[in-house]
Amino acid sequence: MSDLSIPERFGKYVVKGVLGQGAMGTVYRAFDPDIGRDVAVKTIRWDLVRQSGHGGSIEARFRNEARAAGRLSHPGIVAVFEFGQGDDCAFIAMEYVEGCSLREYFARWTVFGEADIVSIMIQLLNALAHAHECKVWHRDIKPANLIIMKDGRLKVADFGIARIDVPDITQTYTCMGTPGYMPPEVYRQEGLDHRTDIFAAGAVMYELLAGRPVFQGTAEAVMSRVCDAERAPSLAANGADRWERYDPVICKALSKKPSERFETATSFRDAILAVHSRPVRETVSEETVIVRPTQHWRQDRAAARGSSVSKAGSSSSTWWPPGWDPETLGLVEAQLAQIIGPVARVLVQRAASRCSDLDTLLNAIADGLNEPEERRAFQSNMAIRSGEIVSSDVPARSMQRPSPAASETGTVQPHLTSEHIEWVSRLLTRYIGPLARVIVKRASEQTNDREQFYMLVAERISSDSDREAFLREAHIG
Repeated sequence: MSDLSIPERFGKYVVKGVLGQGAMGTVYRAFDPDIGRDVAVKTIRWDLVRQSGHGGSIEARFRNEARAAGRLSHPGIVAVFEFGQGDDCAFIAMEYVEGCSLREYFARWTVFGEADIVSIMIQLLNALAHAHECKVWHRDIKPANLIIMKDGRLKVADFGIARIDVPDITQTYTCMGTPGYMPPEVYRQEGLDHRTDIFAAGAVMYELLAGRPVFQGTAEAVMSRVCDAERAPSLAANGADRWERYDPVICKALSKKPSERFETATSFRDAILAVHSRPVRETVSEETVIVRPTQHWRQDRAAARGSSVSKAGSSSSTWWPPGWDPETLGLVEAQLAQIIGPVARVLVQRAASRCSDLDTLLNAIADGLNEPEERRAFQSNMAIRSGEIVSSDVPARSMQRPSPAASETGTVQPHLTSEHIEWVSRLLTRYIGPLARVIVKRASEQTNDREQFYMLVAERISSDSDREAFLREAHIG
């Protein structure tokens, strides 16, 4: 969008710039001169809405967002100030929030500690409890709609498909939501209530703990797993053994029948607190939010653009996660490298470590691209080359310790191997985040003794309980 196409104002709100742009409208940063504060102004264009053939439903969703959020007043919910419309567009003026969505954190492979996970969930469930008390169900709780601000507070955004349970303004959009976070009753178009949000919050909590979505695959595969599987997979099934004490809580939140879930967001919150059994932070830790993921990723990508991409896709010398066909991942890397440069290899490696099938992998990579043009180019490239990729579900891979190196005579060797170094790097990432690779590399340069290597690495874990858990998983503590 050129500067010439940016309107000067919407009603009293003076436009300062563009925050984002979608198919039907734009979100602007604007200034409210009456109050003296910045606001976000979300618009939809009538001409594009009408051309889409879905004008009535899109307009209804937009009005519904204003009505639903306008009924709510809670520090954990993005506030709506005004709904307005003109000849060309309609707009919602809302609270301007600086921060990153949880989806952005997931796309950058942020590893959340237990204290941060519990804080995020308590903040989310407190916000949902308020909405439900006001007879408003969100209906689309997912990482993209959960914003972590710079001060560590969580905000719930986008009530565009909310249901307001009041007779004169009830809106139902029975087939709307996001696969992987929608409960069975949405797919079956059965009666819906606030427990739709309970299920979605359970899916978010699972992803925070396991580092991957609870339901993966194509939209059809996700629907089958949500509706037909006896129960959601345990955390241990996705390599999150140390969080298994939370399994009963998540299992109840993700129950197939609404009557078997937590009756309220408050009861879900209390169940988490009972398992955690320690004081809870009111905000996400400064260590997690101090560097915005988008800024960090853009810096990495900008630095990588200057180097050659000629080697992208060469699978013979690249480490790929076990369970994947190297040629398949090499092809994905090559297509991505044409768009973002050599950093594509890192993104594909990380995505393959977290995903268990090709469709989920491609979606995760696309989510990790900030620029819409890059996302579209990657999706287009993969669509063109899809005939060269064999898409098959890969069984979910839990993190397993590699077998010790052995000589031809079968004697176990105590020295380090590249396989062990890589495995420890992935294991340590679960405890301290991306700095793990630097720590592991330095430790491997100091010793070739496997046990001493593990101890050097463990020294960099500040929490005693986490350090002990790490050493237990390494089978040396």
